[in-house]
Amino acid sequence: MSDIRSTESLRSLLAMLQWQVDLGVDETIAPAAQDWRIAWAAADTDRAGQMTADTDTVRTVSRRAPPVVAVVPDRPAATPLLAEPVAQVTPDLRAVDTLAALAESLRTFDGCTLKYSATNLVFADGNPNSGVMLIGEAPGEDEDRQGRPFVGPSGRLLDRMLTGIGLDRATVYITNILPWRPPGNRSPTQAEISACLPFLERHITLVAPRLIVSLGGTAAKTLLGRHEGVTRLRGRHYEYSLQGDARTVPVLVTFHPAYLLRSPARKRDAWLDMILLKRLLSERLP
Repeated sequence: MSDIRSTESLRSLLAMLQWQVDLGVDETIAPAAQDWRIAWAAADTDRAGQMTADTDTVRTVSRRAPPVVAVVPDRPAATPLLAEPVAQVTPDLRAVDTLAALAESLRTFDGCTLKYSATNLVFADGNPNSGVMLIGEAPGEDEDRQGRPFVGPSGRLLDRMLTGIGLDRATVYITNILPWRPPGNRSPTQAEISACLPFLERHITLVAPRLIVSLGGTAAKTLLGRHEGVTRLRGRHYEYSLQGDARTVPVLVTFHPAYLLRSPARKRDAWLDMILLKRLLSERLP
């Protein structure tokens, strides 16, 4: 019986530690400042008393810091103590018929723990009537702070890529697979993607784009249900089926701008993808 209790206790501790890691915690601090001079004085007094009581066996005591007790900050009562999204029934989004209503549905949605560690909901940017929808992976630090997608270094590169083929934020619509930033900009988990996917699908249905551009492997795999990476998927377009509609939308796959910043040698391929995008636009949006 004691072994079972020990195992349950260990699992509980591991779950709490995992929750803190997912929130980006990289060190443990106390809720109030510690005056170590007082702690040192108390420790010296204790050591002096011990030496006096046992002078025959205790000759010297090395000076060492008093033990540090890790203090786990109180977490909000509403925050689930889980590394994965909470299992719950997804709201019926068929009644959501505007982008504003969809954004509000996300704000009240409690099925993804990323909501509690993020600063802002990052919904979308650009022109929803443009006919061109760009979908990335998830917000980064700058996006989380400003509440808009692709506003950091990768966003500036994306703007330059679009400018190269005569587009800008007034002529495209930009969003992400996830509307909240994963702590530390880590990759999204499959559970997080699954929790947010119904909202993305409704998002695409409401926008009804004539062309979708998938930015990065996570977006491509999510939209197309494929397992290949961007290198294998780029260079041609695929079809995405709109919910409740017989129409399909062509999907063009290219590298995420953040990846291009890390791997500039791939910018040539990305430029070829932009040229393909321009050709498809001339065919689909004359």
